Amino acid sequence: MKKMIGMGLVVAAMSISNVQAAQQKTVRLASDFTYPPFNYKDASDTPRGFDIEIADALCAAADLECTWVTMSWNGLIPALLARKADVIMASMRITAERKKRVLFTDKYYQAPARFIGKGDAGLSIDQSGLAGKRIGVQLGTIHDRYVTDMFGDVAKIQRYTGQDEVYLDLQSGRLDTVFGNADQLSLAFLEQERGEGFTFVGDAVTDPAYIGEGTALALRKQDTELAEKFNRAIETIRANGTYDKIAAKYFTFDIYGGE
Repeated sequence: MKKMIGMGLVVAAMSISNVQAAQQKTVRLASDFTYPPFNYKDASDTPRGFDIEIADALCAAADLECTWVTMSWNGLIPALLARKADVIMASMRITAERKKRVLFTDKYYQAPARFIGKGDAGLSIDQSGLAGKRIGVQLGTIHDRYVTDMFGDVAKIQRYTGQDEVYLDLQSGRLDTVFGNADQLSLAFLEQERGEGFTFVGDAVTDPAYIGEGTALALRKQDTELAEKFNRAIETIRANGTYDKIAAKYFTFDIYGGE
């Protein structure tokens, strides 16, 4: 009788383990969906963009069922740590500060950061040139940190929860310049009708202390097995051509960057 009970407990434990394993295959990916062409939602509220397609390819390569959850940019890491999501997939750069809180995968793209402004404004990107100027950035980003550290004592820094709000205020003249990812600024603004008359200003900012080591998926520090699955998946889609096929839909340059 005791043996039968013991076997029953083993079977029950195995069943629970199998259920947990099945549950672990579903991964909740978090984004703010305010960053076209990388991540945004279309008119039907469906996630779209480079990040989304890369995530779909990674989940397929890793044999994971993935779903999306929407969070504000500033709330992404707190939501991850509170287990409201399993992975951040939102064009988040790898930085030393963020590494203290989360575990990053290998990068899936790399880009410098730049300022943009009116082409005829004669804007100079230095302490004297930005004195009293209004700089627009997305709240809580590396770009926010950079302009705060570099120009916070002389410029007026205006922070926004979404990148489109930044562009609207730049167009309307409520901002003098905007700082962000060079590729996103180019694709989502400068190359669009709304960006007419605006241009890149100053040199590209590549300082890894601010700009980071690339853009990656972020996970809780203990989720090393899941991170490794995504790392293998990144290698797979890079090797089999899937990555390049997706990237070609969005970019005319090498978005992945150097090794």
